[in-house]
Amino acid sequence: MNPRFVGAAAALCLLCGLQLLAMLLASPRYLPREIALQLAPGATQTLGRAELAAPGAAPQQFTVRRDGAGRWWLRNASPAQAVVLVRGGERLHSGSAVLATGQRLQAGATVFEVGAAGDGRVLLRDANHAWEYDGALLLRDGQAQVSCPDAGMAARLSSIWNRVAPGALAFRRPLAFGGHLYCGNRLAVPGLDPGRLSIARAPLGDLVLQVRGSQPVLLQDAGRWQDTAQREHSLAGMDAIAVGRTRFALAVDGGTLRLQPAAQVALFAQPKTELPGAVHWTWSERSLWRFTPPSTTAWCGALAAMLLASLAGLRLAGSARTAIASALLPAAAVLLLVMQRSGAGPGAGWTLLLAWGALWHALLWPRRLSLLGVVSVLLLGAGLLVQLELGLGARDSAWLRHVETSCVLLAVGLPLGLLLLGGLARGALSRPVTEWLLVLLAIAALGGLLLQVAFGDETGVFEIQPVEFAKLALAALSAHCLALATSGVAGKDARRHWRDWLRPLVPVLLFVLLLAVALVQVDDYSPLILLLVWGAVTLLAWCLATGRRLGAGLVGGACCALLAGALALQSAGPGLAGSFYAERFQVWADPTVHPHTGQQMLLGARAVQEGGWHGADGLLGIASLGGPAGDALRIPAVQDDFAPSFLINRHGLAGALLLWFLQAALLAALLHAAAAAWRVAGGAGDFRRAWLGRFQCFLLAGGAAFLGGHFLLSWGTNLALFPIMGQPMSFLSAGGSHLLFFICPLLAFGMASVQSFEENQSCRSTSNTKSWPR
Repeated sequence: MNPRFVGAAAALCLLCGLQLLAMLLASPRYLPREIALQLAPGATQTLGRAELAAPGAAPQQFTVRRDGAGRWWLRNASPAQAVVLVRGGERLHSGSAVLATGQRLQAGATVFEVGAAGDGRVLLRDANHAWEYDGALLLRDGQAQVSCPDAGMAARLSSIWNRVAPGALAFRRPLAFGGHLYCGNRLAVPGLDPGRLSIARAPLGDLVLQVRGSQPVLLQDAGRWQDTAQREHSLAGMDAIAVGRTRFALAVDGGTLRLQPAAQVALFAQPKTELPGAVHWTWSERSLWRFTPPSTTAWCGALAAMLLASLAGLRLAGSARTAIASALLPAAAVLLLVMQRSGAGPGAGWTLLLAWGALWHALLWPRRLSLLGVVSVLLLGAGLLVQLELGLGARDSAWLRHVETSCVLLAVGLPLGLLLLGGLARGALSRPVTEWLLVLLAIAALGGLLLQVAFGDETGVFEIQPVEFAKLALAALSAHCLALATSGVAGKDARRHWRDWLRPLVPVLLFVLLLAVALVQVDDYSPLILLLVWGAVTLLAWCLATGRRLGAGLVGGACCALLAGALALQSAGPGLAGSFYAERFQVWADPTVHPHTGQQMLLGARAVQEGGWHGADGLLGIASLGGPAGDALRIPAVQDDFAPSFLINRHGLAGALLLWFLQAALLAALLHAAAAAWRVAGGAGDFRRAWLGRFQCFLLAGGAAFLGGHFLLSWGTNLALFPIMGQPMSFLSAGGSHLLFFICPLLAFGMASVQSFEENQSCRSTSNTKSWPR
């Protein structure tokens, strides 16, 4: 047996064993399965964080009242934390009210009269102006206002479009009250903090007033003034209520109101707690192996995924056995994913088994084991271990969802990537078909970015981060352009028409432009640094591949100079001024100047210090498997940006050094595969094989650059080498979009490319080379 395979299998078995051991050693945790509130007619009861087992709720969140007729009413007692009432597909914010003609609104020291409301428009009048708002554009005395000074490019473009576009095509933008500046869709109200009051169009078309925070906003309706955020809402017909990230299914059983908590629920070491006399809990133990029967929708989704993956595999893999084996895991993952989205997801143990299947499938997939495949599965396994430890050691049930989502997405992305991209790497698709696929990739990426610009924010849109997919598309399109541009290097020079240069460059330039527009929304400069790292490495790869040694030296020297300049900025942090995120450098130099970002840095540094060389338990985290996560959970975004701090706290700097070694080995394997692809292209006797080799070279180099940028920024943030930058640690952080749309396709393409090199060494093609220049 191959010693390399034995060592890789042993390492993967060790990681899977540690994950299983953490599951077995996890302490029993209990949570309420049902919360029953019993009230007599006319009685009231205030419920808060302790009574609801909702970590995001206030100590006294809302008051429930049962009137003399037996009807149930809810009034939010903590306006700083809103309650959301759900009826079917409708969501009603506790601090919201539908505007109607004749109402009066007092915000701060200003009183507005609702002159007209209906048909998607509202007319407000104060002592000085008449305001008209249609859900997209605010008019003051019939004229649109100028854009706000701090408005980004996306907001300015949306404002210009809304002035000329028909109402059905206009971008929805809320009307914001507060502050002292009239601009854009802002209405100045002295005495009211910005962001506390807004009007926006509801899904059903009504214009809804929404109050956030504890500052009172009074609404007069039928001659009665009342605080909008503390109005009573009837619970008749309501299906659920939500507080923070905790959702309660709601049912009325005579004199008992029954609430079933889900999503984020507090966990207890023992099934007992102090409760008011009217509140009763039905306890249940957290089960890591629960499994409810899947719904018909889940089975249909799994069957459809199985059929589509099998058909694609038969076309690309050429083997029915390989196609079916590669389709089973994605089908099972789709089954579990639909169950998760419906609220009846299985326990973490089942999703972990699915992830193990994906890791072993990736390890056994190639005919000959490669360093790239080994390091990839080990890094993926290490990341799942860290996420699992965070979930098992947390104080509420929501943390386990991070590792469950990562497991399911890994089982979807990695087998499908190996199945589909394996055919591309072997040259099973013709070059024109590949070009059309790249065009579709670019269109999908551009569409995602446009959706984020129009409807999303820096966290993404529709729970997806299109930037991750855009990075993959950018690397693939640029690799294709460079493969065409260097066609005369690997073989005979050919004279080209200017259209041959313009055709591949135009979509790349357009894509980079739209990507830059999307990055304007991000309150962080780390995406720009990632693009800079990618551009530098891609330029360096092109210089080395084409024999431009001097250019390669200049690029490398410039990168070193930029890195040294960035480190020198820490000493100048307090004196920096300007609008380009200078506060990031100020917080970096003095973490106490900002309560949130500085707290991240201080708590992360404390966690690293507690970890030392051998972990907080002194045994590289072995003694802490399945135990509480400790104070590291207090670090904001510890499951994402600050996952390395938890890793060091739990497994020590020795564990971090092992992870650094694996990360360096991954980057080296990707770059080695890129160099091998260039050599294969240079010795190919087929123009298709030559083009594909150059494409593989530049795509793998670009992917390594993005991964290296993520490693650099994340370690620099956690070890205080760089200012705080919001980028996940690849493989380690709980980033679903980053895993599914970037890591899995890149690793699958890399492993398939390495296998194709080995196949072509034993069997070289002798196809015609006349059609396209190399």
